[in-house]
Amino acid sequence: MTATPPLPEPIGFARHDHSACIADTVAAVAARCAADGLQLTPVRRRVLEILLERHRALGAYEILDVLRDEGLGSQPPVAYRALEFLTKHGFAHRIERLNAFAACSHPGADHDAAFLICTGCGVVAEAVPDAARAALSQTAQTVGFTISRSVIEAEGLCPSCNKADAS
Repeated sequence: MTATPPLPEPIGFARHDHSACIADTVAAVAARCAADGLQLTPVRRRVLEILLERHRALGAYEILDVLRDEGLGSQPPVAYRALEFLTKHGFAHRIERLNAFAACSHPGADHDAAFLICTGCGVVAEAVPDAARAALSQTAQTVGFTISRSVIEAEGLCPSCNKADAS
């Protein structure tokens, strides 16, 4: 991968301009693909848009249902190939706990990720796990283990669901 600027702060669960979020991320991915000689096909682009529109982790079959409804493909390999491309190049992440996928908040940047998964509404927020990564690296180093990749997933309630739960 090419050099990337510092990672921005995560959006988390804060309100933001969702249309701009989608447009900016798709533009960043398209630019990265052009720079790296990667092909962002219409199906790959649409799968990324679907993940961005929902702001939650989606399973391959949920994505396939949308693609089928839009006439972009009806066979599972269509969704799986697009997801494989997006995850391989850092444009999406696989959420292991949910067996699902979420768009990357920092597309194409080489980084570890932490996911905050709301069990109330299903929204997934991505954060950069600096403190957790440092602690994990120190523990691994103590026992002579070399980490090649780490993903942190935490489940709980987002601020909106916390408010609703308190009411």
